[in-house]
Amino acid sequence: MKHTYNLQGMTCGNCKASVEKSLSEINNVTDVIVNLEKGEAEIMMSSHIDTNVFQKALPEKYILTEKNVFASAEALSYEIEKEKSKLQQLKPLLLIIFYIVSTSILLHYKNWSWVSFMLDFMGLFYIVFSFFKMLDLKGFPESFRMYDPLAKKVPVYGKVYPFIETVLGLMFLMRFEVSIALIVTLIVLGITTVGVTKTLLDKKSIKCACLGTALKLPMTEATFIENAIMIVMAVLMLLNIF
Repeated sequence: MKHTYNLQGMTCGNCKASVEKSLSEINNVTDVIVNLEKGEAEIMMSSHIDTNVFQKALPEKYILTEKNVFASAEALSYEIEKEKSKLQQLKPLLLIIFYIVSTSILLHYKNWSWVSFMLDFMGLFYIVFSFFKMLDLKGFPESFRMYDPLAKKVPVYGKVYPFIETVLGLMFLMRFEVSIALIVTLIVLGITTVGVTKTLLDKKSIKCACLGTALKLPMTEATFIENAIMIVMAVLMLLNIF
């Protein structure tokens, strides 16, 4: 017999391999197929196995529930707790953006210029965010391809993306070929935003790779907003230039 289950908590290929290994070791399980992007586990078994048996075999961070049925009390409790802790999880992201905004304002508060403010904000944004991605250049591409359409089709794009952000950051801060940097910003962030929007609409529970893998951030509307701010700034700057 074959059953399909919803599986929450997976963020990368290592998670997928770990889940498959744990479930395969259960008696009477004949095969396990895990779909990382859909958050599903298809389990073939020679005789019926209770869902609780599968859950106990998995590490605590994974929540397995039967598909198309009401979640267990434990799973529902997990969802409620996850919502409560979402703001806490986003705290590093919110603090980083606060410091970037504050620094950009302080650099120009004596001789205020919206153009200079936006250029420095965009430059610092790229430099800081690329720094966190650089901390785990091996793990970042795997997390990034979970939602970025181009990284899914062209794996090397995920590998070079942190370096693209670094170069763009330097271009904005040094005021070097700003128009080119703005156009590239619209392209790369536009592609990512499409993926983020689709992930949010599909209500998938995955980790955001905007700060690499060092900080475990959930994919939320905050990710969409931060990208949207950069895109709007890039559009405004291009209109100002041309």
